[in-house]
Amino acid sequence: MEKRNNTYHLTLKELALKDGSKGQKTLEFDFDNHDNVFQIFDIITSKKIFEDDQTAHEFALGLKLFTEVMLKNKQHPLFEDLRPAIVEFMKKLKSQ
Repeated sequence: MEKRNNTYHLTLKELALKDGSKGQKTLEFDFDNHDNVFQIFDIITSKKIFEDDQTAHEFALGLKLFTEVMLKNKQHPLFEDLRPAIVEFMKKLKSQ
């Protein structure tokens, strides 16, 4: 059977904290996404929605992580009010 999701590994490491101290924590986890996240990075970057690529990457990663959780938990009451706005937002984003 064909795999329906792409699988990724994310490593998030604190580098420096706002109080001036050195970051010490690291978080690693695997996640699935129905889209190719690297292809999304390329698309968002090429649309020049933001002035720099880093902002585009942060936006794309945050959006893809959030919306995938929302899709996997469609019936969760937490997303009930937000779902229509996200659908409209995604339509607007894709039309740019």
